[in-house]
Amino acid sequence: MTVCTGNICRSPMAEIVLRDRFDAAGLGAFVVVDSSGVSDEEHGNPVDRRARAVLAEHGYSTGDGHRARQVTTSDVGSRDLLLAMTTRHARGLRDLAGRVPSDVTIRMYRSFDPVAHGLPEDQLDIADPWYGGPHDFEVCLAEIEAAADGVVDFVRTQLGVPTGR
Repeated sequence: MTVCTGNICRSPMAEIVLRDRFDAAGLGAFVVVDSSGVSDEEHGNPVDRRARAVLAEHGYSTGDGHRARQVTTSDVGSRDLLLAMTTRHARGLRDLAGRVPSDVTIRMYRSFDPVAHGLPEDQLDIADPWYGGPHDFEVCLAEIEAAADGVVDFVRTQLGVPTGR
């Protein structure tokens, strides 16, 4: 599960990119990818129109049918991997994880980006494009794409599926 603030920009963009990458890697049938937000402020809203536009421009699904929702303790207890877009999101997820029995792994999404490897957690935030323009959504998508293959490789290893399957 990818997690951002309101679940209308970063986390659904990452969900869509990851689903595409898992399908391309032949792992789509083995992995469920979804998203949520730490806030309920956008509850029920679709993917932001600017996020849909940049996804479409890059050949991805536009997230039709997506409705924003807030992450719950049940989500934390039932997921294997939570991918936070910022350190604030990671703190919120760790707080929720402390309330339920769980073996969930919580990681910063960008920690899977080879260029960001070794950076401290507080330098791995993916900025919220909501407050910016088209360029900010392009940057957001580029950061999401840069880490996506690393997420796929990590999950492949966790599943014990050899490369090339």
